[in-house]
Amino acid sequence: MINKISRIVFMGTPEFAVPSLKALLDHGENVAAVVSQPDRPKGRGRKLAPTPVKKYAQNASIRVLQPSQIKTPEFLETMQELAPDLIVVVAYGRILPGSIISIPSLGTINVHGSLLPRYRGAAPIQRAILNGDAETGITIMQIDEGMDTGAVLLQQTLPINHDDTTVTLAARMADLGGSLLTESLDLMRKNELPPHSQDNSLASPAPPLSKDESLIDWTRSAFEISCQIRGLDPWPKAHTTLNSKWFRLYKPSVIAGEPTEPPGTLYRIDKDGLVIATEHDYLLVREVQYEGSKQMPVRAFVCGHPLKPGLRFG
Repeated sequence: MINKISRIVFMGTPEFAVPSLKALLDHGENVAAVVSQPDRPKGRGRKLAPTPVKKYAQNASIRVLQPSQIKTPEFLETMQELAPDLIVVVAYGRILPGSIISIPSLGTINVHGSLLPRYRGAAPIQRAILNGDAETGITIMQIDEGMDTGAVLLQQTLPINHDDTTVTLAARMADLGGSLLTESLDLMRKNELPPHSQDNSLASPAPPLSKDESLIDWTRSAFEISCQIRGLDPWPKAHTTLNSKWFRLYKPSVIAGEPTEPPGTLYRIDKDGLVIATEHDYLLVREVQYEGSKQMPVRAFVCGHPLKPGLRFG
């Protein structure tokens, strides 16, 4: 028996979801409609800005729905009228009710940014970097009414590079998500995509990020601080303090060594950046941002803000 997938409804919002929508269209799939979050105010003018998925869908002349609430009879009726064979969800931003999940004959599937059951929740990409993981991946899963608890259909790993930030890693994962999604549809059509239940004993959460996580503790190792800086870039951004003002650090790397200076001490300034002592090894940071100014290379910053070795951050 061959599964027929003739109509798809795509639900997604941020840039991470765009490659999956593009992959569906490039694969020749019939995307009957796109559901995205409502437009939000953006920039200094606080003008309403369309979501990245909405922009892409409009350019592709696809109908876009932006309900403010999805647990309403009106939205349920609209989805039923669309009569999708499959709903594809990629970072939509809301938990779907069972009434929506159960509409398609072939179910509702999700492109999730981790190797489930690891990192269930809203920030799987960031948590993988923050925890110093060597690899992550994409999971194609069936959606149920739990938080990323549905059966796994397909997975593929992806290495995390030593200089990856959330932005760079998410971009690679988004591309992988698109290719794995279309591979899943091909297998689904041939009934060669059996679901596998997750082992709940191996599950770990990926809760949303908090500004409370952004302050750097110099008594941690250089590797842990590097993970913090990269995992919290672009939000909420890791920072220390300098002259009682916040001081953000970017583009970190680890320099092996056993510091004799107290953690948080500026060891030296060289052509590459600031070298700061930690509890274990030294941390090199190449770009910084001082409160009230823009992000810039260290070389440019020290021209206007001379720093001397021995200075203590934080």
